[in-house]
Amino acid sequence: MALKEKTGIVVSVKMQKTIVVNIENRTSHSKYAKVIGKTKRYKVHDESSSAQMGDRVLIQESRPLSKTKRWTLKEILLKASKLDLKE
Repeated sequence: MALKEKTGIVVSVKMQKTIVVNIENRTSHSKYAKVIGKTKRYKVHDESSSAQMGDRVLIQESRPLSKTKRWTLKEILLKASKLDLKE
């Protein structure tokens, strides 16, 4: 069985070895055809604390690590530049 993987943006790095990742899911409404965007926040285990705010990351499903943590950081796809965070 393959493990699920998702990509998202890091929105919080305030916990030790844990980051919060926003994942946006865009779908089209079946009747009105309007594009609806829904976001979900996942707590993700980051063993080396290498991810920073604004990074685009790839996360992978894992065994439960705590009450709310069931995902681990697989890789950082795109680092956020320091200029983007100041705006």
